[in-house]
Amino acid sequence: MNIVTDGTNSDLSEDLNFDHFMIGFPISKRWGVALGLIPVSNGYFKIAEYMYEDDPLYDETVGEYVSYHGGSGGFTNFFLGTGLNITKNLSAGVNMSILFGSLRRYNEYVFSDYYYTFQTNTTEKLQMTGIGFDAGLQYTTSFKNDYFLNIGASFSSGKNCKTNYESFGTRYNIYSSPDTLGIPINDTTKAHLPGTIRAGVAFGKKNKFMASVDYVFSKWADAEFPGSAGYLTNTQTLLLGAEYTPDRMSNYSYLKRIDYRVGAHIGNNYLIINDNKVNEYGVSIGFGIPMKRRYASPSAFYSKFNFFADYTRKSLSGAPFTHKENYYTIGLSLNLYDNWFFKRKYD
Repeated sequence: MNIVTDGTNSDLSEDLNFDHFMIGFPISKRWGVALGLIPVSNGYFKIAEYMYEDDPLYDETVGEYVSYHGGSGGFTNFFLGTGLNITKNLSAGVNMSILFGSLRRYNEYVFSDYYYTFQTNTTEKLQMTGIGFDAGLQYTTSFKNDYFLNIGASFSSGKNCKTNYESFGTRYNIYSSPDTLGIPINDTTKAHLPGTIRAGVAFGKKNKFMASVDYVFSKWADAEFPGSAGYLTNTQTLLLGAEYTPDRMSNYSYLKRIDYRVGAHIGNNYLIINDNKVNEYGVSIGFGIPMKRRYASPSAFYSKFNFFADYTRKSLSGAPFTHKENYYTIGLSLNLYDNWFFKRKYD
């Protein structure tokens, strides 16, 4: 659910989205492979504005009108990756990701005085495909009493993408057939999406608790794609999280086997609106709910339902009036663990 306000007016919208799908499996004791689909953007929206004679902003020279704005489509990443334990404490991984998809937008203005005005309609379409690579390192060390420390960093290369941008507009009234507005655009200029640097550290006790902090930086100011000039800035985000499990191996209390999670994040969006950055901050809570126990071994992993609720606020910095967006998100995911590649000693 998203609530947008400019200090005077507000609007509420609701949406349901697929977040991601991933699968991983071992090749050997020290080598694994993973693949998945991760949506990058969702371009769906519908907005309508009605201007009537009694509206304070009504203009006699324009008259009453209705404007429609909408969009559809989105971009998705398919990735294929592999990871390797180099030593007991050090591991490395690399991913190849393929971006694909398209966005469509339309704008239409319909005037009540259709004799002496022109109705206008414009459409845009952006298709984009590109390949990028991610690489990362993680160092893990253990202490007494099952305490551990993880330190990791990763780098994502920028994507040089093939694009096809189309734009077309028409105008018409009761006396004429549709006329073209301007010159139709069919642009295949290459686009560039930025790379990302990530670093994080986690400390905890095995099967009991974990606390982590992560930093993410993306150089969006160097991005180039149709319509982006002057509207992008670099992003920085700080993420904090913690998880606590009262007793993961409890045979008497189901509530003690649940993972309890809290998180927070603060940073800025990649957009610039009216020369102002869009700041973001949010908090979240979550639960990892075990499914029916299937293994007798105390050290075994269990499949889980994961539930989370997140509140995120976006607002302009330094603006004379404050544009605000409040996002309320509820999510559900499923983690399945199984011994698909278990080699039996006896048949």
